Amino acid sequence: MVQESVLQAAEAATRLMALPWILAARWLSGDSGRDLVPRGPGTTSLAVRAKAAVDELFFASEVLGGSPLALLDSKRIANETKEAIIFFRKNGWLENPEEYHRTPEAPLDVHLEPAEIAGLQAERLSFHSGYAPWKGEPGRERWMAYEENHQAHAKIFRHAGEDRPWVVCIPGYRMGQDLADAVAFRVQWLHRDLGLNVAIPALPFHGPRSSGRRSGDHFLAGDFVDTLHAETQAIWDIRKLLAWIRQQGAPALGIYGLSLGAYTTAMVASLEDDLDCVVAGIPTVDFVDLVQSNTAGWALRVTGLLGFPWDSICEMLRVVSPLELSLKTPKSKCFIFAGLYDRVAPPEQARALWRHWGRPRMVWYRGGHVSFLIESEVRELLAGAFRRTGLVPDPVYLPRLLELQPALAMS
Repeated sequence: MVQESVLQAAEAATRLMALPWILAARWLSGDSGRDLVPRGPGTTSLAVRAKAAVDELFFASEVLGGSPLALLDSKRIANETKEAIIFFRKNGWLENPEEYHRTPEAPLDVHLEPAEIAGLQAERLSFHSGYAPWKGEPGRERWMAYEENHQAHAKIFRHAGEDRPWVVCIPGYRMGQDLADAVAFRVQWLHRDLGLNVAIPALPFHGPRSSGRRSGDHFLAGDFVDTLHAETQAIWDIRKLLAWIRQQGAPALGIYGLSLGAYTTAMVASLEDDLDCVVAGIPTVDFVDLVQSNTAGWALRVTGLLGFPWDSICEMLRVVSPLELSLKTPKSKCFIFAGLYDRVAPPEQARALWRHWGRPRMVWYRGGHVSFLIESEVRELLAGAFRRTGLVPDPVYLPRLLELQPALAMS
């Protein structure tokens, strides 16, 4: 009776929560193991503290605008997770995750509309995704009921005339809106200054595919069966977009992702074998560790009381883990950047990807998750990556780098 009462109380308390509340509990309680302000050599700088504070503001926005937790469906999630593991093991996908992912054909129903985005002439591209979980896969029917995700979307910035190299910029969690995407990826610099054609796809549940109040609602809401399918569809849609870009006559093609987009970038680079450049910025590579590392101990104990199957979820997500697949893109074409004081994606996730990829070129900057926007090391890495891999030829790259020098010196 006592144990049952405890469970009932825990479930009642959870009804007042949202996932962002649990994440934010790391600074509402003292048992999270993480300091509000980073400590260590060089962290006394006011600038570093300010950068860390910006990351905390991101969490505050999650608190204010969070969506309900799926923990109320713990029993259903536990059952589906168990069934998925059995299904995956039967098909050999836990041992060979690459075989879980089917290779899509280029879309045949591409629709393009002219637009002006961030002061640039652009096009809004859409096509039927065609993605569906495998027949018999747990959660398939629920996933297919998310109608917003049936149509794939992307913003396209391309030059007229001769074919140019392309870079596909894969947004992070909560992105997908025009201004956020344009600012985060410095579209004007990539397109106008470096002369690249740029494509920015919308992830499932993001931007025009949103199903909640905010872009990204439901992607990471605690229902990891849906998260599995969201990530799988993101990979599918982006590979389909890459196939369409190749049909346009792209002489070179790279991908560049941020945060959740870097996770997807790492997955695509493990499935596509003809990419010219891969950049993973402030990457996440483990969904469960991401949640647990940002969750207070008492909140994790509540999830345990509710029977949330963390260990089983880790096993299920192996089929979409960048650390379980082998990199197909040559290491010399891969680049990583990350913040030493990242308050959102633990730096160890970036280190894990770096080690798994065989230690490619990597840059650390003294900042947080959001401050990559103003870090000179990031701009230098991007410019160098695009030049070294042939996306930007030296005659274009060198003058533009010289133009950047004053800005780089000031930041």
